[in-house]
Amino acid sequence: MPCPALPDGFDFTDPDLLQHRVPLPEFAELRRAEPVRWIPQSGNVAGFQDEGYWAVTRHADVKYVSTHPEIFSSTLNTAIIRFNEHIERDSIDAQRLIMLNMDPPEHTRVRQIVQRGFTPRSIRALEERLRARAAAIVAAAREFDGPFDFVTSVACELPLQAIAELIGIPQDDRAKIFDWSNKMIAYDDPEYAITAEVGAESAAELISYAMNMAAERKQCPAKDIVSTLVAAGDEGNLSSDEFGFFVLMLSVAGNETTRNAITHGMHAFLTHPEQWELYKAHRPSTAAEEIVRWATPVVAFQRTATQDTELGGKLIKKGDRVGIFYASANHDPEVFDRPDVFDITRDPNPHLGFGGGGPHFCLGKSLAVLEIDLIFNAIADAMPGLRLVEDPRRLRSAWINGVKELQVSAD
Repeated sequence: MPCPALPDGFDFTDPDLLQHRVPLPEFAELRRAEPVRWIPQSGNVAGFQDEGYWAVTRHADVKYVSTHPEIFSSTLNTAIIRFNEHIERDSIDAQRLIMLNMDPPEHTRVRQIVQRGFTPRSIRALEERLRARAAAIVAAAREFDGPFDFVTSVACELPLQAIAELIGIPQDDRAKIFDWSNKMIAYDDPEYAITAEVGAESAAELISYAMNMAAERKQCPAKDIVSTLVAAGDEGNLSSDEFGFFVLMLSVAGNETTRNAITHGMHAFLTHPEQWELYKAHRPSTAAEEIVRWATPVVAFQRTATQDTELGGKLIKKGDRVGIFYASANHDPEVFDRPDVFDITRDPNPHLGFGGGGPHFCLGKSLAVLEIDLIFNAIADAMPGLRLVEDPRRLRSAWINGVKELQVSAD
């Protein structure tokens, strides 16, 4: 099998790359010629004091890594594939308190507790309130005279309001959550001028806010998920600090990712008008899943090998970092017919936009799909003639397929 034709020094986690595009042609080349490939990194660009990582690009291999946590750990180096070169190791290790960065059995214990808030019954209980919120969000955007930013006016609002509904955050405080979560993940984008210190301060403020909520509910339980998760205070509930880190994760996993899926979905509809016409006419239930596949808001996470192992014909040594590239897996032609086509009727659609299965499969998948369905139904009802004004302005990030601004017009 010939070696893939990648430029020297090409790195899939280079934030300058993702600021401009998702490297789908390069992913295709690796899937064809070398689906597991060592990507060298010079110096300490990722913050891990090592020499690089293995890029895993095929759908089957991403699933394998995801479903074998005993071989591929989330805890050893966290699931974040690239920090910045100035981060201290203590700051990386501190993130092991977040559920995303735990391994079983600790991950199993915490997940069993927090999934109480994501039962089908819990999500159904939110549906009508979120439907009304989606309609109100779109109605407010419809009042703009001329172009407006779809990200801040529409895409970010329903995920924030859903989190507030779910865990009892006052709706007036959602702007704080938006600001804190933006600062936590914007360390690679110079436009935000966010230093590592500012990001850490934002994380600390969010955790403190959530811990105070937890402490209040322990003193005076209410009929909300916070009380369900923390009030009893025994091993079947979260401690105040565990709840704080859970809210931190939720603010990124439930806010940033869904917001970007909605933004990419709107851009996809406006650049594939035949799909928008199809959606407006038939509202297929398959649309949300295709939007997530197409967007793949989290391009990659990582795992660390706990032992020497083989994957894709390559020997991965104990301690090596392994990048699992969901964006590549979601365009694997061995799994998807015409993967480069945006098709809202695609069914089946075994995409990995919510993770590759295993213990870290997205806890809030049902909520995210509901939010995407509700907001696009509301847009189709109230702003069917929405049009694109400018190309999206992308986030500079090592692992998030993010959009900072999308100018549209309803007139």
